[in-house]
Amino acid sequence: MRKITLFLAFVGLVIVVAIGFLSEKNIELTTLMKLQEKYPIKEVKSADHSKFPILQKKFNSPNDITKACLSCHNNSGLEILHTSHWNWSRDEYIEGKGIVSFGKKNGMNSFCIGVQGSEKSCAKCHIGNGMHLKEFSYDKEEFIDCLICHDQTETYAKASNQGGLPISTLDFNKIAQSVGKPKRTNCGVCHFYGGGGNNVKHGDLEKSMFYPTRKTDIHMGTDGADMQCVDCHVTEHHNIKGKMFSLSSMNQNRVYCEDCHTNSPHEKKILNEHTYKVACQTCHIPVYAKVNSTKTWWDWSTAGKLKDGKPYFEEDSLGNHNYLSIKGSFKWERNLTPEYAWFNGTASHYLEGDIIEDTTKPYMLNPLSGEYRDAGSKIIPLKVMRTNQPFDPVNKILIQPFLYSDKKGEGAYWKDFDWQSSSREGMKKAGLPYSGKYTFIKTEMNWPLNHMVSDKESSLKCNDCHTRNNGRLASLTDFYMPGRDRSEYVDLMATIVLLLSLLGVLGHGAIRVFFALSRKERG
Repeated sequence: MRKITLFLAFVGLVIVVAIGFLSEKNIELTTLMKLQEKYPIKEVKSADHSKFPILQKKFNSPNDITKACLSCHNNSGLEILHTSHWNWSRDEYIEGKGIVSFGKKNGMNSFCIGVQGSEKSCAKCHIGNGMHLKEFSYDKEEFIDCLICHDQTETYAKASNQGGLPISTLDFNKIAQSVGKPKRTNCGVCHFYGGGGNNVKHGDLEKSMFYPTRKTDIHMGTDGADMQCVDCHVTEHHNIKGKMFSLSSMNQNRVYCEDCHTNSPHEKKILNEHTYKVACQTCHIPVYAKVNSTKTWWDWSTAGKLKDGKPYFEEDSLGNHNYLSIKGSFKWERNLTPEYAWFNGTASHYLEGDIIEDTTKPYMLNPLSGEYRDAGSKIIPLKVMRTNQPFDPVNKILIQPFLYSDKKGEGAYWKDFDWQSSSREGMKKAGLPYSGKYTFIKTEMNWPLNHMVSDKESSLKCNDCHTRNNGRLASLTDFYMPGRDRSEYVDLMATIVLLLSLLGVLGHGAIRVFFALSRKERG
C-alpha cells in the first residue's frame, strides 16, 4: 500500500510539473501567435477615392490636390499644422537650458549641418511643398503635401531643389485617386535617404528596407510578418509615435519593443532578468548596415577641390561616394558592430550659438543621459557619426554654412566653393554672429538603432558580452559583469576558501590514515 501511495504521489507531481511547463509554453505561443496574426492582415480601404467627383477634375498644382483632400478631411489640416513633421521643431525641455523650440528647423547635426538658408534643397524631405516660396507659411494648410505620405501608386516623388514641390510631370489625378494608409515606401523616401543619399544617416534605415527579407529585419521582412512602419509608429491625429533622441530630449512618445513583446518575452528567466538593464535592441541588433554601407565619417575640410574648374566625385568599389567637391571626404562601412551606451530616455543637444570651450577632443552634439546606478537606464546600441565640420574659433560656435542656391555669386558653398562667403551668409540667415574666421572641429552624434532586428538564432550569445577580452560591452565600466570583470578582493577570498578547503580535505584524510594505522598496530 505504501509503494502504491508513493507511486501515485510521484505521478501527481509529474503531472503538476508538466501542466505548469505546458501552460507557460502555451502563454508564450499565444502571445507570438497573436502578433503573427495581427500584422500580416492587410487593411481594407473604407472608401474608393477614384469614385469621388472632386478628384476627377484636372489638377495642375499640388496645392489644388491638398484643397480637395481638406474639403472632406476638414480637420486633418489643423492636426498636421501642430505636428513636428510639419513644423520641423517641437517644444523640448533640455536640462540646463530650459524649454526651447528645437528640431530640424533650427538644429545642427553632423551631416549637412542644418537647413537654414538651404530650404529649397532640404525641403525635399518636408511634408509640405513650396517652402522656398514667399507666400509659404507654416500656418497655411494649403501648403501641406498630403500625397507624400498617402500615395499608394509608389510613383509620387519630390523634385530636387524645388522646396518640396513634386515632379511636375506626375499623373496627379491617378495618385490622388489611390491614396491610403502610409506604407514603408511612403516613409522610406525621406527616412531612408536622409542626409543626401541612401543610408547616410541612420545605418539601420535604407532602401533595402523597402522590401526586406526576414534576415534583414524580422519584423518588416516580406517573407515574414511584412510589417509596415505605422504598425509600430502608431498615429493619432497625425501625430506619429516614436520620437528619436537625435532630435528629442524628453522621454516622451517613444516606441518600445515591450509595447508588443512585454517585459518578459523569453522562456528562460535569466534572459527576462536582463531586460531590466539591457534594451531588447542590444542583443537583437548585433550588426547594422547589413545590406548597404552607411556613412561613418565626413570631413568637410577637404571639400572644394575642382578638376578643370568643375566639381567632381569619386566612388568606392560599391558605388558609394568617398569624395564630393561640394561636401568633402567620406568613409562608408557595412555589417557594423554597434557602439553601446547607458540611456534613460533623455538627451541634451547642441543649440545654435552654444559655446564650445574644449576643442581638443571631439564635441558630442547630442550626449545621452544615463548610468548603471540610474534605475531608468538601459544599455542601448548606437551608430556614432563622426564629422569634421566648420567652426568659428573666435566666437567658439559651430558655423551654419549657406549651402544651396540656384546660381553663383550668392555665397552658397555648393555653387561658389568659398567657405568665407558661405559662413558669412549662412550665419546671417541663422541670425548668429560670425567673426570672419573659420576653421574645422571634430564632432560626434549618436543615432539610435531600432531596425534591422535579427531573429533569436542570429542575436547575441552570452559570451559576446560575458567574456574577459574584447566583449561587446567592454567600454561600459561602471558596473560589475560576471565573466568580464575581476575583483582582487573576491579573487583573494576565493583563493583562501579553496586553500582552506584543500587543507581541510588533506587534514581529514591524514587524520583518517593516522587512526587507521593506529587501529592496525593495536590489532
